Amino acid sequence: MNKFPAVWGGGQLIAFSGIDGQTDFKNGLCLRTAFEKYVIQLKDGAYTPTPPVIRYAGSEVEKLELTGDFFRFYGEDGTVSSGVLPDSYHVLLDGDFSVELQDKYDIAGKDGKMLIGRKGFFDPALLELNVEDEIAKRGRFITSAPIPENISDASRQTLLKAVSQIKTQTYAPEGRISCKWSTPDRWPHKKMWLWDSAFHALGMRHLNVDLAKQFISAMFDIQDEDGLIPHSGDPVVNRPQLTQPPVLSLAMRAINEQSPSPGWIAELAPKLERYIEWIFANRDTDGAGLVEWAIEANVNCRSGESGMDNSPRFDGATQLDAPDFNAFLAYECESLAMFIPGKRDYWMAHHARLCKLMNERLWSNEVNLYVDFDVVANKRTDVMSSAGFLPLLCGAASKEQAAKMAAHLTDPETFGTPLRVPSIAKKNVAAYKKDMWRGPVWTNINYMIALGLERYGYHDLAKSIVQDTLREQEKFYLQFGTFFEFHDDRKELTPPELERKGKTEDGSYHPFHQVFHDYGWSGTLYIEMLNHPEWR
Repeated sequence: MNKFPAVWGGGQLIAFSGIDGQTDFKNGLCLRTAFEKYVIQLKDGAYTPTPPVIRYAGSEVEKLELTGDFFRFYGEDGTVSSGVLPDSYHVLLDGDFSVELQDKYDIAGKDGKMLIGRKGFFDPALLELNVEDEIAKRGRFITSAPIPENISDASRQTLLKAVSQIKTQTYAPEGRISCKWSTPDRWPHKKMWLWDSAFHALGMRHLNVDLAKQFISAMFDIQDEDGLIPHSGDPVVNRPQLTQPPVLSLAMRAINEQSPSPGWIAELAPKLERYIEWIFANRDTDGAGLVEWAIEANVNCRSGESGMDNSPRFDGATQLDAPDFNAFLAYECESLAMFIPGKRDYWMAHHARLCKLMNERLWSNEVNLYVDFDVVANKRTDVMSSAGFLPLLCGAASKEQAAKMAAHLTDPETFGTPLRVPSIAKKNVAAYKKDMWRGPVWTNINYMIALGLERYGYHDLAKSIVQDTLREQEKFYLQFGTFFEFHDDRKELTPPELERKGKTEDGSYHPFHQVFHDYGWSGTLYIEMLNHPEWR
């Protein structure tokens, strides 16, 4: 039985983890498996079609181990060739490898070992390290991870990958970020992102509660003075004045329920309160009480703030009262009522107000779902999207509305597709594309819809959606060795065949026009969902 992930596939990330020591956001080394066996690319920021590489040059591989910070190839001739990251700047190799480097890297060798490191940070003394000892250190986080009882071998293998992945995507404190923090992927995203951090914390809480808390606390380290928590940031700078779905309390509540942390909640609650007040003050452009995502003039990223970048929801609009934004906001208000007992009435009044307005303005009796309201055109839109189910999360829907929404999830003409829940209704043929939020299925949305269904007592329906999601993730991990950003709702194409914001003009590979591999929340929410006994 494998102790470590053991599936080769292109796009897997390898980097030194902040769990093991100090990382370097700007200069740290990041490796990525190539789509050619068995080749590992060295990434240094900008995309290049011909990166430097490490090639396994030994005999036919009988088995392998491939984690986020070490790899081992077991040759049919009995040899073992290994590589490990001893720190943030180097990879240490022992065995049959060849390398093709560029001038950004230094290299040294001794006793059959090779050391590759970032120029300016190179330390040849690391050649004295024993590769197997370093691998043992790197592997402890994975081997100590709790494994739920009575799960399949496919689930166990996929879980090991998810544990390894989130370890790799953890940075150490650096600059203005005072605690450990996470990223969706060490390349090409690299930064810390708002709603990703919440989803990462949900999975990490099953492995290390303290780390899960730090993932959330880190987002407040980059909070602006006016209360805004930006879309993303890093140890040095924030992005411009955009935010992202406000779901931090989703993780805060789950962590606190698992491991009561009144001091941590008391520390963060006033900061969360300032953020929610910022949203009220800056995202209600018409003053009608509901909030709107910022919409950008970019055909492939019409509303990056929403997280649903290229959704057809935004194709012809400039301002939309949005069911997902207001549902998240209402949920945060409900959470603040729990976190700050002295202001319970104040925050529950905001929760009730948002729910009432959503029902008045965003509920469509024509389609039996929540939809966006076009503030400029002064009417509801006709785009049925997965966002329309999210008011279940905050309890906005009546029992009758919830029943109508639940019916959509088994209706093959709307959201009862072979893999649920599609990002737009199947009958929206004109807008459908196998591209991000124009049809494909996203793990985080399925997870939140399942939570909403549980709130209304639709336990079997929630379980079926989660189980379908888990099995799809397992299927493609075992095939490709990685967690993907999104999946085909029709089950017609594998994730690598899907588009991401269109294709390059010449059809060549480019990371931003390819479903991301080793994607953060797909792995951490796999951990979270698998640890719900009622779902697996």
